[in-house]
Amino acid sequence: MNKITFFDTNVLLYMFDRRDIVKRRQAANAFRQHFQAGTLVISTQVIQEFYFAVTRKLSLLPGRAKQLIGDLCDLRVVTIGTANILRAVDMSQRFKLSFWDGLILAAAEEAEARVLFTEDLNHGQTYVGIRVVNPFLAN
Repeated sequence: MNKITFFDTNVLLYMFDRRDIVKRRQAANAFRQHFQAGTLVISTQVIQEFYFAVTRKLSLLPGRAKQLIGDLCDLRVVTIGTANILRAVDMSQRFKLSFWDGLILAAAEEAEARVLFTEDLNHGQTYVGIRVVNPFLAN
C-alpha cells in the first residue's frame, strides 16, 4: 500500500461514532493501516470540520475534541491557501460538486493523493487522477 490516501472528515468521524460499531471499526482499521504505511493525508479543512462535527454531532467535550485535533495536526496536513480555494472553485464548476467537495479534491490533488476516502462522492469515480473510495462498502 504505497498510494497516498486523503481522508475526508466523514471517515475520521466514524472512528468516534458509538452509534455504528461496524463503521467505527472499519474507519479505525483504515486509519491505522494508512497511518502505519505513511500514506495518510488530511487538510486544515478536514481538521476544522472534524472539530465542529465531533462536538456538535457526537457531543464530545471541547477539551477532548481539542486533544483529538492536536493528534490530527501531527499527521501530514495540507494547509488550505488561496490557490486551493481557486482550484476548488474550478473543480466544483467542472465536476458540478459543492465548493467544499471541490476543496477536498484540491487538497488531495496538492498532496498527490491517488485515493480519496469519503462517503460524499461517487464510489469508484475518478477526478483529476484521484479515485474515490467509500471505505465502508463491501469489496
